[in-house]
Amino acid sequence: MSYQTITVDEPFVLECGATLPSIIIGYHTWGELNASADNVIWICHALTGDSNAALWWSGLVGEGRLFDPRTYFIVCANMLGSCYGTTGPSGQDFPLITIRDMVHAHVALRKALGIERIVALLGGSMGGQQVLEWALIEPERIDAIVPIATNAKHSAWGIAFNAAQRMAIEADQTFTNGGPDGGRQGLAAARAIGMISYRTSQLYNARQTDENDRLSDFNAESYQRYQGKKLVDRFSAHAYWTLSRAMDSHDIGRGRNGYGNALRSITARTLSIGIDTDVLFPESEQHFIADMVPRARYRRMRSLAGHDAFLLDQRQLATIIHNEQILR
Repeated sequence: MSYQTITVDEPFVLECGATLPSIIIGYHTWGELNASADNVIWICHALTGDSNAALWWSGLVGEGRLFDPRTYFIVCANMLGSCYGTTGPSGQDFPLITIRDMVHAHVALRKALGIERIVALLGGSMGGQQVLEWALIEPERIDAIVPIATNAKHSAWGIAFNAAQRMAIEADQTFTNGGPDGGRQGLAAARAIGMISYRTSQLYNARQTDENDRLSDFNAESYQRYQGKKLVDRFSAHAYWTLSRAMDSHDIGRGRNGYGNALRSITARTLSIGIDTDVLFPESEQHFIADMVPRARYRRMRSLAGHDAFLLDQRQLATIIHNEQILR
């Protein structure tokens, strides 16, 4: 495993029209690039993830795993706008970024690493949005894609959840006047809102139901506060606010005659994976991807974990990808 950064020391023009004078990209790699520069597995992480995919996807990345560094050169880059090494906000003066901007940063890293072809490009949730966008930007570079629990255009339902979380952050007065570390209490509240969309009522009821006659201090409330604090300890409110806006902007059909037309133009072999209990990115969105992309198949994960199943039920996910022979 290797963590490195590169600097793209030239103007980086964003889709909104603003320009960053340069960008830094933080990334992890595992394994070695072969002589043909075409043994690459590229993983795109989700909203609050980072580039250390071997940590949060340990059931898929590592020796003896599906993505084995003895065979593949595995890359995962911190997305533009995050707070883990790639250029991102330190306050509210950071411009609007989009999923398309994130992919252009990935492309800059691909070129810097000398990668010619990608065997498989994978990602869940916001990572899956990047996967679909990249399949359209560089179709000649990508053999297969695996978009997981994601969509071709972010839904009004998803935007509403993100807006509620941003409202929680904005209600924290330190978000605007507290400097880079401002908005921590707002971020904790935002995460608590988000958790409701990432999991399921069945899972909460099974794990957080109180078995006594207490009048307060309920397990479910304690869990929400714990999840909020855990994110605050490792993430930035400004990055969360920025990235949620980027997710809302996601529409692979922008400038391409609609997202249905864009999906029909994807040439990579595609395995679209949905989760049967996902309320944030419902299965219908992944079915739509599989129905529209010419060389696509759909497979379902069954889990009580909801949207987070692609992180929590890794054995099932690895089995699905292996059985579909996406790495051939």
